[in-house]
Amino acid sequence: QVQLVESGGGLVQAGGSLRLSCAASGSISLAGWYRQAPGKQRELVATITRGGSTNYADSVKGRFTISRNNVENTVYLRMNSLKPEDTAVYYCAAKSSIMTTDYDYWGQGTQVTVSS
Repeated sequence: QVQLVESGGGLVQAGGSLRLSCAASGSISLAGWYRQAPGKQRELVATITRGGSTNYADSVKGRFTISRNNVENTVYLRMNSLKPEDTAVYYCAAKSSIMTTDYDYWGQGTQVTVSS
């Protein structure tokens, strides 16, 4: 089993930036970031393959960047031009292998709060 630990969340004013980190205790395949705001459905924000191919939700395109370091087993989410609607708990998720259907590794989440 691989453990994922998120860090980097906090309180920031609208227009500001944050960088989230997801440290994995071992090698992972596809990785992604989800977020969930109170009273809302969990939303897939971005994904990244082991080879570096990325996909983003329309709501964050042009503002967020997902990246990874496979040597360090770490996934990052750089968030620029933050908006109050970005406020949520952000979760790192990953799949153990290319053959895995579901995300089998989940972090505990880190709170991101964007104030006006």
